[in-house]
Amino acid sequence: MAKASIKPALAAAMLAFLPAQAASAQDAERMSSKTTPAEAPARTDRFARLALDCVHREYPNKISHVLNSDQDALPPHELTPTFYGCFDWHSSVHGHWLLTRILTTAPDTALEEEIRTALAQSFTEENLAGDLAYIQGEDRASFERPYGIAWYLQLVAELEESDDPQLSQWRETLRPLEDQIVANTMDWLPKLSYPIRLGTHNQTAFAFGLMLDYARTVGNEALEETLTGKIRDFHMGDTNCPIGYEPSGEDFLSPCLMEADLMRRILDPADFAAWLSDFLPGLPEDGSADWLEPGIVLDPSDGKLVHLDGVNLSRAWALEGIAAGLPEDDPRRDSLLAAAEVHRETGIAAVSDVHYSGSHWLASFATYLETRRGLTGAGAPG
Repeated sequence: MAKASIKPALAAAMLAFLPAQAASAQDAERMSSKTTPAEAPARTDRFARLALDCVHREYPNKISHVLNSDQDALPPHELTPTFYGCFDWHSSVHGHWLLTRILTTAPDTALEEEIRTALAQSFTEENLAGDLAYIQGEDRASFERPYGIAWYLQLVAELEESDDPQLSQWRETLRPLEDQIVANTMDWLPKLSYPIRLGTHNQTAFAFGLMLDYARTVGNEALEETLTGKIRDFHMGDTNCPIGYEPSGEDFLSPCLMEADLMRRILDPADFAAWLSDFLPGLPEDGSADWLEPGIVLDPSDGKLVHLDGVNLSRAWALEGIAAGLPEDDPRRDSLLAAAEVHRETGIAAVSDVHYSGSHWLASFATYLETRRGLTGAGAPG
């Protein structure tokens, strides 16, 4: 199989030609950074701090906004008073998910009080009514579809699984917007003729995975059945995914790997193993990791180029998911997990507060990976 990215040695050579301010110590560490279990609490708090610093930071802000009149020319906190920070609506949503996830997986965090205070500020009935009214506005049925709404459903699923009284209360506060999003999604899915195979926000494979996990968590059988049927129609016959051409220059999701991570959610291990053989033929069986090279970011201050830091994190969790979906004795598992580890190290090393272009969202991806969210609860292999 063709190599999917540039070799680390070439990356180092390319960095040598960068201006001095770009070729910083942070850049030098991007290719390898291993965190020991003893460092995990500090890392968790570092991710939480990045989210706390952005969920109520209104500017800079990029809004996906349909104006129907002059009266719609309003600042973000008036348009969507719950999710207006972290540069854009979807990043604000998954920033709130990150904070919720840390409460459920690391309840002893030193930032617990700050996290609860921030979430309580956001999750009020008045605020959620504002976001709901916005989405119900004319020509906004496709708002943040599918990426942002999938993250919203992931947030709801996180709250659904918690027995913490405050989180349970917030789960009810989020329900009206959840109901509208689910209704919009159920209206959209039958009309979707083809999958969206991009490496960015519109990709359906990643969104369908989050939506499916949500549907199973809350017991929404109608949504689960609709998604499962659409996934089978779109992907059961897919073969020879061209992963050698990945990543594109602004990807943060792998079209090939996200599809495989989606399919392991609906197939038993034996069927998934057979499907994967056709979809990604030639996966190594020798435990090697160099069959899939991490993406390289030469300018982490560029909001589009820094997407490749995200592709390393999302590849890592997808590779782990694919391995988990295979039979335990499948000879491809070791190479999948070896590549996942290389991508994990590279991706985690890139999560910092140096540039807001990455700090407003990468910690959410890192938290999804590090807490194995896609492999727990409804996302766990059958």
